[in-house]
Amino acid sequence: MSTLANQLASAEREEVARAIRLLLARPLLTEAADPTGFDLVRRRRDPLARWFDYTCGWNLVVEPRRGYARLTKVRVNPDGSRPARRARSGRAPFDRRRYVLLCVTAAELLSMPMTTIGMLADRVVQAMAADRALAGFDPVRRPERMAFVDVLKLLESYDVLRAVDGTTETYLDSAEAKVLYRVDNTLLMRLPAAPVGASRLAVPPEEVPARFEDLLAGLVRERRYGGTSADDTHAETAATTDAQRNLRLRHSVLRRLFDDPVLYRADLADDELAYVTSLTGRQILRRSVEQAGFLLEERAEGFLLVDPDAIATDIRFPDDTSTARVAALLLLSPLCATPAGLLPEQLAEAGAELLRRFPGWAKAYQSEEGPARLADDAVRILLDVGLAGRARDRVVARPAAYRYRLTETTGPAPKNDQLAVTAVGSAGEGDKQ
Repeated sequence: MSTLANQLASAEREEVARAIRLLLARPLLTEAADPTGFDLVRRRRDPLARWFDYTCGWNLVVEPRRGYARLTKVRVNPDGSRPARRARSGRAPFDRRRYVLLCVTAAELLSMPMTTIGMLADRVVQAMAADRALAGFDPVRRPERMAFVDVLKLLESYDVLRAVDGTTETYLDSAEAKVLYRVDNTLLMRLPAAPVGASRLAVPPEEVPARFEDLLAGLVRERRYGGTSADDTHAETAATTDAQRNLRLRHSVLRRLFDDPVLYRADLADDELAYVTSLTGRQILRRSVEQAGFLLEERAEGFLLVDPDAIATDIRFPDDTSTARVAALLLLSPLCATPAGLLPEQLAEAGAELLRRFPGWAKAYQSEEGPARLADDAVRILLDVGLAGRARDRVVARPAAYRYRLTETTGPAPKNDQLAVTAVGSAGEGDKQ
């Protein structure tokens, strides 16, 4: 092979690796949000689609003319660790009310290429009034308008909605606000990642609470692996071939490796652990990691991917951009010093100790319930990044937590609520989190 051919092949490998990490961090990549990244994905869409299908069993759709690329990530065990978040209020996660409004709003938008905020709100009012399982929507009330604005801002961030006249935030002050939207119905239909449509699992509303876990599992059931048919949750279990079994094992292990901050061996099922420690499994794992441009850190407890360029990093830790994230790093010391874990009251006392040490810090938590809230918010972050876990009524440090050591703490300056912290021996910005 000539020198030029070698250079071209090397450039292609580097671009594909970069594009893989871009899509892992942003499964919906739009030309409007990232023109350079989208152009890269557009040019390398064929090798990218093959890599995601073989490695994780995820489908990649690139629409050059419509300006978006959609990677449909299907998680083996769906949970609430990656919630939709509000553009306001410190990016607080969506609550149940906002999720309901999101689903109803999306359903109404499917037939509306253009709409105003008032017309859309009226459609949502009518739709929710017609469904006895849903509480009515009252845009006269400000809390309801706030929830509706959070939903619209989320859809705007996906480029499903685009305000062509007016701004969505004006609806907070008045239900008479005038905002005109253009709707991308095709992109809207690409948002759901579940292999099975919810309508195919429809059950009477009163049965949902008792069957919720089964219904959730039914949404992510994939026919390619054999077993129970996705078309009928009551179907007889079908035979699963060895090829289907190996395919399921490869995808289940590598999905978690490329999508979670840390993959612990203890969290793998027996057959998954056997696969990842087999000669074939290890070869596929290492090759996939190399093709994606990650560095693999393998320990006795599990695996962690490091992105040298921090492209795939969607959550950074350590991170001193918020009070809760600083508290999460500070709480690692007492957690790691107590292998048996800490009870809620012990965590609250640890939060109180932090507030006593830094009296000018964390002003939002300076109340009677503040220490417990601070500890709860910090623990939630540690759980999300795989540094802590729950063991009955205790929170325990997980093995990756011992990689961090606090070396310096700088108190907040006057009129500044930020606390600067420095940690060494840590994952740093480059970890795939």
